[in-house]
Amino acid sequence: MREQLVSLIAETLDEIREQEDVSVLVAVDADTPLFGKQGLLDSLGLVSLIVAMEQKLEDRYGATVALADEKALSQRNSPFRTVGSLANYACGLIGDGRGDA
Repeated sequence: MREQLVSLIAETLDEIREQEDVSVLVAVDADTPLFGKQGLLDSLGLVSLIVAMEQKLEDRYGATVALADEKALSQRNSPFRTVGSLANYACGLIGDGRGDA
């Protein structure tokens, strides 16, 4: 499921970049930084990604999850560092019963 989530995040990033008319010349994979010094997104872009991903997770997997909850924000290593870390976090939420899937 992790690889499916990485692809879903990459697809969502493409949609956000298209909507905001932002050109990025890097291929998006699990190691792509999302947020931080070299991240693709600013804070507004990160919020857009989170909202879109929550909706897509519900649509595709029937899982209602909150990606930006207290658990996510209190982690030592942010799940929003890279595409892969977000995929791992979402996979964990879906798998541990916090999603309705």
